[in-house]
Amino acid sequence: MKTTRLDAAACRTAERLLRHNRHELVLGDKINPHWIDGGARFWYAVDTSAGRRFVLVDPAAGTREPAFDREMVAAALAAASGHDVDAAALPFGAVELTGDAVEFDAFGAHWRCGLDGGACEKAAGGPPRHPLEVPSPDRRFVVFRRGHDLWARSAEDGREWALTSDGDADRDYGAGPDFFMYSGMLKKAGLPHAPPAVSWSPDSTRVLTHRTDQRGVRRTHLVESMPDDGGAPALLTQRQPFPGDDRLPLAELVVLDVAEGTAVPARAEPQAMPVMSPIFTRWAWWAEDGSAVYYLSRPRDVRTLRLHRLDPGTGEVTTVLTETGDTRVEPSQQPAQRPMVRVLSGGRELLWYSQRDGWGHLYLYDARSGEPRGQVTSGQWAVQEILRVDEARRVVYFVASGLVASDPYRRSVCRAGLDGSGFARVTDDDLDHVVVVPENGEYFIDSASTTDSPPWATVRGWDGRVIVELERADITRLTATGWTPPERFRVKAADGRTDIYGVLYRPHGFDPDRRYPVLDHPYPGPQVNRVSPSFDPGFFGHDAEAAAALGFVVMAVDGRGTPGRSKAFHDASYRRLADAGGLADHVAALEQLAEGRPWMDLDRVGIFGHSGGGFAAVRAMLDFPGVFKTGVSESGPHDNRYYNLGWGETYDGPFDEETYARSSNVDIADRLEGNLLLVHGGLDDNVSPHLTLRLADRLIAADKDFELLIVPGAEHMFFGYERYVARRRWDFLARHLM
Repeated sequence: MKTTRLDAAACRTAERLLRHNRHELVLGDKINPHWIDGGARFWYAVDTSAGRRFVLVDPAAGTREPAFDREMVAAALAAASGHDVDAAALPFGAVELTGDAVEFDAFGAHWRCGLDGGACEKAAGGPPRHPLEVPSPDRRFVVFRRGHDLWARSAEDGREWALTSDGDADRDYGAGPDFFMYSGMLKKAGLPHAPPAVSWSPDSTRVLTHRTDQRGVRRTHLVESMPDDGGAPALLTQRQPFPGDDRLPLAELVVLDVAEGTAVPARAEPQAMPVMSPIFTRWAWWAEDGSAVYYLSRPRDVRTLRLHRLDPGTGEVTTVLTETGDTRVEPSQQPAQRPMVRVLSGGRELLWYSQRDGWGHLYLYDARSGEPRGQVTSGQWAVQEILRVDEARRVVYFVASGLVASDPYRRSVCRAGLDGSGFARVTDDDLDHVVVVPENGEYFIDSASTTDSPPWATVRGWDGRVIVELERADITRLTATGWTPPERFRVKAADGRTDIYGVLYRPHGFDPDRRYPVLDHPYPGPQVNRVSPSFDPGFFGHDAEAAAALGFVVMAVDGRGTPGRSKAFHDASYRRLADAGGLADHVAALEQLAEGRPWMDLDRVGIFGHSGGGFAAVRAMLDFPGVFKTGVSESGPHDNRYYNLGWGETYDGPFDEETYARSSNVDIADRLEGNLLLVHGGLDDNVSPHLTLRLADRLIAADKDFELLIVPGAEHMFFGYERYVARRRWDFLARHLM
């Protein structure tokens, strides 16, 4: 058989497929609705081969039409502003539809253009919303940080006043942990910090926030080799606790009355906050009528989950429900998901998610006594998201996975009665469904696809019928690059019994008579899946697509220990971060896939990954040196004893030296046999570069050859350096595998 080699044209194609470029290749695949009248109508912008269009949808009328005449607005704006305006590329990305006119910001001014063919004219418009200000629901006020305190401002007259006055560097208001609050990514965006963690009451009179206690939290350091002013190196210090530390950031919940300036602190223990504010993660929220605040809490061993009710007038806290388990007890399968907890019937009932029967299901409770009323859903499948609760009809609508026989990760929209009866699939097909629900909850926007079927976006009623068709994605530009859909596969895990699923990308210009080098592209979780069941390849998938354009076969798989399926499947990772998302399952998958695919050359297998995937890439080379001959590890946390407490203690359990040493690449660095490139950002304030340098130091001590690239000004995601890092990755893989 023939062999392959890298060329310049392939590199140019690969670059087009990278995350920051690929959106230009797929048109009409995402709907970002902007609600009007509480969701009764909405508009969205969509890019097409003929330029950007603005679309207005009225679900009640069943209509979809242009929000305005592009040509007319372009001509009117050009005449009024004196600028050239292309109707296919209008100089604004957002609009406001106000009866008989459309308003927008362009050329440094606010404009109002009549929809009846009238002229454009400058109009009074408030200044653009500042990203560090949080507006009230009625838009009359904003809350922002000044120093270590929170302040309010009236949108009507600009008056400003302090809501707190006793904040200081170690106990400030509305702040998250340092690595999130003051991240390098924010600095690159020109922001000094993240927005304050505040949640407005529905009536716009009060805000829920927390005083952030970081007294005694471990301080870590980075050196900014070349500051923006070009001067001498600067020391950057942040607080980040390690597993086993006595002190970690704490959130002291408090309710602030905006008009009165009074503060009501929660009369309860502060909440552990190792990673992110409970307000940002939506673990704390207002009741719909503003009569209470509800919040979730877990101790550091994460084996107990509690729901609390906070009286915003008195600060009194009562515990509504407590659940304990032998491993993690979670309100959802992935931390980025909104907790699946809903307080119903004016505070009398509670809908609660649990994996107590081995799957992820919903249960109904009496919210006053904490007594169970019954299991709402059941079966060997998992609820993934609550969409809507129709209290009048006593029905809950939700997204579930595991109901499509061919793929347990595909998501379906379902319904069930709160008494456990009447379960049905609302979207009764084998596609994967991504859903958005408007404020009024009267319908849902559905994007249906698979890994090889482009998205079809519609507005649907809760009976599943299509009310309005919105978009069918155009992938003409994508296929023109030589891209072909990945093959969705199912193989057996290393135990020989468990089914595992993944995708296999064939090289561009695939020739079955050639033999191609193979790359594994892992992300070990356990907090997110590596492989997406939809057409969108997900956050990690773009790098795999790019590598296939270079002439590699690329495999991605979700091994045992990753989320999205049964409790037992996920718990395979508990206190076993050393397994890196089931690397033994990856090896088993490679062997099974190659049996019927002679074009996969298992004598030339490499692996590459970022962050947790960077850890997994090195671990694979150390644990399976006979399989993985070449690896690229980017931003890897190679020793969890010296990484964020929230990651280690959630997934490897309470700190003990033996368990945490097992998940250290540093301690077994002397096993390295193949070709390894280590890459890290010099200003990575999430996974500190010292974690890669520790590994490098041990490799040197073991007299091992490897390559090391430190990108001095880069943070965790290499923003601004993506092209350079990708080129170095590709060059290294091609040099050793092609």
